[in-house]
Amino acid sequence: VQLQASGGGLVQAGGSLRLSCTASGRTFSDYAMAWFRQAPGKEREFVAVINWSGGSTYYVDSVKGRFTISRDNAENTVYLQMNSLKPEDTAVYYCAARLSRYLVTNRSECQYWGQGTQVTVSS
Repeated sequence: VQLQASGGGLVQAGGSLRLSCTASGRTFSDYAMAWFRQAPGKEREFVAVINWSGGSTYYVDSVKGRFTISRDNAENTVYLQMNSLKPEDTAVYYCAARLSRYLVTNRSECQYWGQGTQVTVSS
C-alpha cells in the first residue's frame, strides 16, 4: 500500500492543524493506521493509532485531549486533528499502516510508511 501524507505547516502555539494520509493499492479497511512523529535529533515516536473500523483509538499521553485520529474508509484516508498545539509538537509527522485488526503502537510493527509532513509550532 502507498501512503501520502499532507496537511503540515507552520502554526502558532495554541493553533490547530489537520493532517491527512491517503492510501492506495490495497483494501484500506484491512489496515490499522497510525501516526508517528520525529523531532530533530530524536527517535521516531508513536502519536496515535486507529483500528480498521475506527471504533478503537489510542494516543500517547502527551497528546491526549488535544489530538484526534479518525478515518474514512470510503475515502481511504486517515486524519489527525491537532488542536492546542505546543512548540514541543514540532516534528515531521508520518502515517503508517499495518495489515491488522488490532492497534499497533510500535514502529517496528508498521509495514508501510508515508513520506512525512513537517509540522512547526512557533511560540
